[in-house]
Amino acid sequence: MKKVVRNAVLSFAIMIMTVGAAHAASVVQVLLWDKGANMAMPTDLAYGPPNLDMSKATMGIKATPATVKAGKVSFRVKNSSKDTVHEMIVMNPADPGKPLPYVTVENRVDEDRAGDKGEVSELDPGASGVLTVDLKAGRYVLVCNIPGHFAAGMWTEFIVKP
Repeated sequence: MKKVVRNAVLSFAIMIMTVGAAHAASVVQVLLWDKGANMAMPTDLAYGPPNLDMSKATMGIKATPATVKAGKVSFRVKNSSKDTVHEMIVMNPADPGKPLPYVTVENRVDEDRAGDKGEVSELDPGASGVLTVDLKAGRYVLVCNIPGHFAAGMWTEFIVKP
C-alpha cells in the first residue's frame, strides 16, 4: 500500500511540474543602450531598408535570446543609459522586413499601425521594467519610440518560433 501511495504522489508531482513548465514564460533580457546624450543621432537607421550600416548607431536594443518559442514571453528590460530616457515596445508588423509606419513630423513610429503588442514605457536612466505578453509565431521588432531614437537605430528584430 505504501508503494502505491508513493507512486501516486510521485506521479502527481511530475504532472504538476509538467503543467507548470508548459505555462512558464520564456524570459528575454533586453538592454537599452546609448553612447551618451552628447552624441549626434543619425536619422537614417530606421528598421526596414536593406544594408543599413548599424555601426553608425548611437543607440540600440539588445535582446537575449533573440528567438523564443510561441507563448508567454517575459521581457526584462534595463535602461543602461547614464542620462537618457528609453522605452521598449514590442511591434508585430503586418509585413516584416518592410519599413514600419513612421510619423515624420513626430520622429516616431505610428504604434497603432505598426502592431503594438505592449511596452515598458519611459524608463529613467538605470531603471528596469518587465512586460509579459502572449506571442504567436512570427517576426517582431522591439523599438524605442522616444522621438528620434528609432531612426537613430534603436530597434532589433525578435523571432518567435512555433
